[in-house]
Parts: sequence; structure tokens; C-alpha cells
Amino acid sequence: MVALIVAAVLVLLVVVVVFKSIALVPQAEAAVIERLGRYSRTVSGQLTFLVPFADRVRAKVDLRERVVSFPPQPVITQDNLTLQIDSVVYFQVTSPQAAVYEISNYIAAVEQLTVTTLRNVVGGMTLEETLTSRDQINNQLRGVLDEATGRWGLRVARVELKSIDPPPSIQESMEKQMKADREKRATILTAEGNREAQIKTAEGAKQAAILTAEGGKQSSILSAEGERQSRILRAQGERAASYLQAQGQAKAIEKVFAAIKNGKPTPELLAYQYMQTLPMVAKGDANKVWLVPSDFGKALEGFAQNFATKGEDGVFRYEPSTDEAPVKIEDDADVADWFETASDPKIAEAVRAAEATARTPVEGFDTPVARPKTSVAKAADPELPTPPPIAPQEQQAPRPDDPYGRPWQPPHHG
Repeated sequence: MVALIVAAVLVLLVVVVVFKSIALVPQAEAAVIERLGRYSRTVSGQLTFLVPFADRVRAKVDLRERVVSFPPQPVITQDNLTLQIDSVVYFQVTSPQAAVYEISNYIAAVEQLTVTTLRNVVGGMTLEETLTSRDQINNQLRGVLDEATGRWGLRVARVELKSIDPPPSIQESMEKQMKADREKRATILTAEGNREAQIKTAEGAKQAAILTAEGGKQSSILSAEGERQSRILRAQGERAASYLQAQGQAKAIEKVFAAIKNGKPTPELLAYQYMQTLPMVAKGDANKVWLVPSDFGKALEGFAQNFATKGEDGVFRYEPSTDEAPVKIEDDADVADWFETASDPKIAEAVRAAEATARTPVEGFDTPVARPKTSVAKAADPELPTPPPIAPQEQQAPRPDDPYGRPWQPPHHG
């Protein structure tokens, strides 16, 4: 029984010894090992064997970068205003041995050092400088903390100010100041805008007036020039028209007299033409009564006796002298085409095609076309009455001296 107890005690002692002789240090952590109360070594991320009852782990230190946020601290500025400033410190343990043996609590030390350094830095600045110099304050804090904590085995990466809170009265005054400043800038900008708008409007009105005057000037010049050109062209047109009209009248008179002279008119023809002209002379709104002179016949007879020769039949006729050549009427080259009577071949062809189309019978329409009851229709229709024959005295031969082939007519005396 005693031997069993002794064996159990020995086994328990062996288990305790084995447990004490093995230490597991995870990665990103460092273990400071002491032997018989003195620093022996520092291990990290491995399985470590310890000498039983001689070696022990003094402390385990986190080697990762740590973030520590400190509560707001009252800081007095150079212009005697109390600000509430809270900060954040990013640091990392680089020497676990120094962090364990050089200082008892490095986190508390970093906090107190940050507060004192912050008060020292902000105390030399005014409120405006403090609010606008965050980067400068951060750099100064980081430099002081990194230099002071270097012998503790710490490296300060950066320091940031989370917030800077002035007193409520100062905040209200700042808001009023900012509001007044913004209203001032808004008023200035509005005034500047109005001034620029008035200047631009005046310049636009000036340019518009200049352009309007220039346009009116150009319009007047162009209108005058157009009127001048119009009058010149109208005068030239009227001159050409008058010239052409006079030339046409001269040509017409020349041709009429030449035709009369070549036609050898008789007094009877002149009297007949005179009688045909009388109604035209009598026409008119102002003509109410028109009298024919009683001695017109005698005047015409005297004219015929002076300018005509009495033939065997007792009729006076105009006989040109044998040595006088007949008047030859020639058209000028520029007016020769005025009297062209030949039909255009294309127009004649179109007319023939239209007549052929008109003569083509249309299917479904058998209505006979009404024909005039003339001598041609008499041959087709025997029932039509025969027209009366022409009297022998009316079948007069044309005059040999008449170029138009007109029959002789007895003279008409007025």
C-alpha cells in the first residue's frame, strides 16, 4: 500500500516536471524567459523547453502594432481657451526585453507622455492655429513620443487627433462668425455679379446700337444703290423699247407704203378702204355725232386724176412709170424671223399624230359623227336640198394686176 502511494506521487511529480519544462509561444508574441530570476532569453513562435524549477516565463509581449485611444484631455491654448482633445496612438513593441525590464507599464507611460506632449504643443498655439494645424501637431507628437519611447523598446508609428472640441460659447461665436463671413462673401459675390451683369448689359447694348446703326447705314446705301440701278435699268429699257417701237413703226410704214405702191391701188380701192375706216374713226366714248364732209367725193376724184391714169373703161388706175423699178421689200437680219410662217416640223408631226389618234375608232362607241350639210354631204345623202348655183355676175375673175388675186368690184362712192 505504501509502495503504491509512493509510485503515484512519483508519477505526479514527473507530470508536473514535464508540464513545467515545456512552453508554447505562438507567432506574433514574444516570451521573456528568466533563469533563477535573471533574464535568460527571448523566444517567439516556437515550442520551448525550460529547465524545471530553474527557468520560467516572465512575460509574454504582443509584437503586433497596437492602437490605443486615449480619452479627451483638457488643453489650454495660447489665447487661454480650454479645448477637449482626444488622440489615438499607433505603436509597436520592437524589443520585448526592454518593454519588460525598462518600464513597468508601457501603455500607461505612452498615455501620460502623449497628454503632456499634447499640452506642450497646443499651449504655444492659438485656437485658429490649433484648428488648422492638425498635421503639424501630429508630426510633433509623433517625433517626441518616438524619441522618448525608443529606450522602452517601442516604436510610435503615428499619432492622430480624433477631435478638437472648443467650449460651447466659443462654438456658438465661431458659428456666428462663419455665418457672418459667409453672408459677407455672398453679398460681395452678389454685388460683383450685379456689376458684371450691368457692365455686360451696357456693352451688349452698345454693340447692338453700333450694329444697328451700321446695319441701317448699309441698308440705306444698298437701297440707294438699288434704286439707282433700277432707274438706270428702267431708263435703258424704256430707251430700248422706244427705239424698237420707233424702228418697228418705221419698218411697218415702209412695208405698207411699199406694198401699196407695188399693188397699184385704184381710187375705188382707196374709197373702199376709206369707208371701212370710217366706223373705226367714229368709235369712241367722246364721239356723239360724226359728220362726213360733202365734198369728200370731189377731193378723192381730184386725187385720183392727179396720181392715176384713166383707162379704156373710164376707171382711173395708178400706173407706175416705166423707168421706175418696183420697190423691193427686204427684211433686216434681226427682224427676219419675226415674219416666219413656216410651221415647226416637230409641231406638225405632233398635230398629225393627234389627228391620227382622233380618227381611230373607239370600241363600244358607234354613234355617227354629225357632218355639215354641204355639197360633200349631198353626195352621201341624196335627200338633202341642192344649194343654189352661183350667179354668173358674181363669178368674177381676179384682177391681173392684183397680187392678192382679189376680184374687181365696182367703186363705192361716199
